Amino acid sequence: MHAEQCVEITVYGKVQGVYFRQSTLQKALELGVRGCVRNRRDGSVNILAAGRADAVIALIAWCRTGPALARVYKVDIEPLDHINEQGFSILRDA
Repeated sequence: MHAEQCVEITVYGKVQGVYFRQSTLQKALELGVRGCVRNRRDGSVNILAAGRADAVIALIAWCRTGPALARVYKVDIEPLDHINEQGFSILRDA
């Protein structure tokens, strides 16, 4: 059995209005990661992610670049004990 990892990822830069949330959803589904993504009022994007450690690490690596129009300058990662998400979804802006 693979170890599960749960994290909160906050992505800073030009990450709103560039399809970051939709691209994150597609990448998470591709990797089999569950969780959610939303825009924050400060201009960042917030992601809760859980799944096999290698899949979550791959999602974090993808977040460092994001979709083609994004310009990421900082990614913060905080470990979490667990998240209650079953699939992966885009949430309303926080």
